[in-house]
Amino acid sequence: MTSIFDIIFYILVFLSVYGQVFYFVTFLENRKKIVVRDGIIKLKDYPSVTITVPCWNEETTVERTVQSLLNLNYPQDKLKIFLVDDGSTDNTLNVINEFTAYENIKIFHKENGGKYTAVNLGLKNSETDFFGCLDADSFADRESLVRIMSYFEKDPKVMAVAPSLLVEDPKNIIQNAQKVEYHMGVYLKKMLGFLGAINVTPGPLTIFRKKVFDDLGYYRNGHNTEDMEMAFRMQKNGYKIDHCNDAFVHTNTPQTFRKLFGQRLRWIYGFINNSIDYRDVIFRKKYGNFATFTLPLAAVSVISVSYLFGKMIYNLGNFIYLKIIQYKIIGFSFKLKNFIFDPFFINVQSLVFLSLIISVLVIFGIIFGRKMSKEKKLFSYKMLYFFPVFMVIAPLGLLKGIYNTILQRKPDWRQGVNSNF
Repeated sequence: MTSIFDIIFYILVFLSVYGQVFYFVTFLENRKKIVVRDGIIKLKDYPSVTITVPCWNEETTVERTVQSLLNLNYPQDKLKIFLVDDGSTDNTLNVINEFTAYENIKIFHKENGGKYTAVNLGLKNSETDFFGCLDADSFADRESLVRIMSYFEKDPKVMAVAPSLLVEDPKNIIQNAQKVEYHMGVYLKKMLGFLGAINVTPGPLTIFRKKVFDDLGYYRNGHNTEDMEMAFRMQKNGYKIDHCNDAFVHTNTPQTFRKLFGQRLRWIYGFINNSIDYRDVIFRKKYGNFATFTLPLAAVSVISVSYLFGKMIYNLGNFIYLKIIQYKIIGFSFKLKNFIFDPFFINVQSLVFLSLIISVLVIFGIIFGRKMSKEKKLFSYKMLYFFPVFMVIAPLGLLKGIYNTILQRKPDWRQGVNSNF
């Protein structure tokens, strides 16, 4: 007899398969529109753009970040760079003061208030029609800005364009696992762009029409995920967000399991609480696929991972308990004598095939993300790092995020980041 827990389990697996298949169908419908450009492209017009670099204790990386902006293939007289020191306690201010000689760079210093306050200071002083931010631990590819701006030139309805984020110089298993995750993120973000359902406008070089902030207001704290809250606000108000898959920005990532967990806890906590704040849009058709696909699927992921993790822990505990009982009764015995493989014993239940489908589609997303990211090798043994690392990080982060939300415990806004915020 099927129990209620089995029914819940099958429903969650089905919804997880549905989500991955939906992404794949979106890919099949739009694959001819995915272009990865090489070389230099030119625009009909080069609008003025302000890019703010918020800094908090970034003395080791901010110089390279600013140099990456100065090296952009974009007219320097059309590019304004604001360097905002948010009350750093290290040598960051002295480092950015080295750029005072550049006519298109302006430097600000303020008391510490968090990333969103630093970016808002840049917004208040911006006089250009386009505005963006680049985290002080990230480095823009030379052609990234001009490729992003081509999306605005092509479609006047586009109000924000996000780049593709890639991991900068991974050095260990934790960072290589994140590299794989970011490759899959390139694929997923592009599919969400086709669906009009992007839920994050990431800090590293997302460019906005300034009109967005004039109409909707400046950044908010957003539960320490201001880039997510801004995307939610734009989606609720019908402002189009797109993704430029061949605009690459390289970013530093956490090097330890603890820092990675802290970062993901902050992101998950932010998603849960931003979703609660914008709960009035969920399942309402007038808000498009963001409300009918992105948010519901993410909610299913939260429930699924939490439930499956609990089920896994329960099964593991039950297995250990039974083995202890067995040991007490008959002692320890381990024999492989006369072992014969028989295909009759292969599990052919539908659940196995559904799990296989999910795995195949996830691997496809990773591989195609690597292709869009111009990786030389589409296959690498380092791809395998992704699964064990995030099989632990994802459920623990989700459960802790839910726990913190219930108890209203906010993660530290600096938690889990090597970078400014």
